[in-house]
Amino acid sequence: MSSDSAGPSTGSQASGSERRTVPRYSLIATAEVIEPVSEVRISGRISEISRKGVYVDILNPLPRGTRVTIRISRDQGTFVATGKVIYVQEGMGMGVAFLDVAEDQKNLLISWLAELTA
Repeated sequence: MSSDSAGPSTGSQASGSERRTVPRYSLIATAEVIEPVSEVRISGRISEISRKGVYVDILNPLPRGTRVTIRISRDQGTFVATGKVIYVQEGMGMGVAFLDVAEDQKNLLISWLAELTA
């Protein structure tokens, strides 16, 4: 958690427009990040989630700016969306902002966030 907050605060890693604008919640879930051009698939773990994105704990993060498909799985279903890597913490993880979220996936995300805030 504290390591994640260090990422965006380093000016070289994220611009002001990429800083958090919505609350993040702790969530432990498995993640698969797919880079669609090379079809590279990377497994990781979600540690935080918000309405706009997630933080993926992963040893070898993708470069900042990479567009990805992210699949988050937990007992209550699987969330899938396209996203973009907005900041990287080498050897630790990466922040991924959601770009395109289908309506049914938005509803699933909203239900997860409601559960986490309860």
